[in-house]
Amino acid sequence: MNTLFILSIQPGLLLLSGLIIIAILAWILWPQKGGLARFSRMKARSQRELLEDSLKYMFDCEYRKAPCDMHSIAGNLDISVDRASLLLEHLFSKELITLDDQAVSLSDTGRSYALRVIRVHRIWERYFADETSIDQADWHNEACRIEHNVTMEDTEKLAAQMGHPVFDPHGDPIPTAEGTLPEPTGVTLNHLKEGQLGRVTHMEDEPKSIYEQLVVLGLYPGMQIYITDVAENKISFVADGDECSLTPLFAAHITVELVSAKEPVVSKNELLSSLQVGEEAEVVAISPNCRGQQRRRLMDMGIVPGSLVSAVIKSASGDPVGYRVLGTTVGIRSREADLIFINRKK
Repeated sequence: MNTLFILSIQPGLLLLSGLIIIAILAWILWPQKGGLARFSRMKARSQRELLEDSLKYMFDCEYRKAPCDMHSIAGNLDISVDRASLLLEHLFSKELITLDDQAVSLSDTGRSYALRVIRVHRIWERYFADETSIDQADWHNEACRIEHNVTMEDTEKLAAQMGHPVFDPHGDPIPTAEGTLPEPTGVTLNHLKEGQLGRVTHMEDEPKSIYEQLVVLGLYPGMQIYITDVAENKISFVADGDECSLTPLFAAHITVELVSAKEPVVSKNELLSSLQVGEEAEVVAISPNCRGQQRRRLMDMGIVPGSLVSAVIKSASGDPVGYRVLGTTVGIRSREADLIFINRKK
């Protein structure tokens, strides 16, 4: 009886197995939406991303007047030298680069392509900084992710909505729609000498580990820097009134423009977080490091230059603190109060 039962279900099992195999093959081979088609698109996208990243790197070398060869490209893209060699052959066949012995240069077509990608990247960085709550250290990576997948048309619409920004949030100029870019200016902070005064024009966002440390120190494009001491392993300076120090390696990631010695050194700003209950102050400014939705939220509360604010109550934990502004009590956490500059009323 058991043998007869097994034999009776075999045709059903075979039919079910056949249907499963057909379904798997259909999923793999289905045009446009099948697994094979999806894999092919992913592979093509990966190759395009590698191509565009290599063009960006080569343009950066050209812009900084730094040497560029197959080994430096391989190192920057984190690929093998063999794969970099194949990539260069592909770029050469598309007339995007020229080769001269070991040196690699962009052709006019390749340079235009690179500038388009850079324009997309920097416009989206500006958007992430000004219009979203994405963490500052993640603007660059998010822009890297999206730059290969968004159209120029969408990017130009976004630029128009933002009033056609000229610089990204790190101080880099955004290439124009026609593909022009101003020549780099300024020097890196590690080249300044004791007693010199400068203003930050750019902060390098790669590698992320170094950029995050610069952000933690509260550094940003536009702030004033006064060099107080230069030693072999440390550069000390005053940044908007705060004393800081960096190693020469970290200082090399900050570009500054020298300013006249006649310009007064900015004194240290008092912060809203220093206001005690019962004290009143006038808002001087919101730190440029406060951006996007966080900045708009504070401004909607009435935290704008010239408004009067007083500390009226502390929570049981001491954070947040209740501040009275424009006739309303609002709760502001210490990390936000540290971004609000004030003049204390005597």
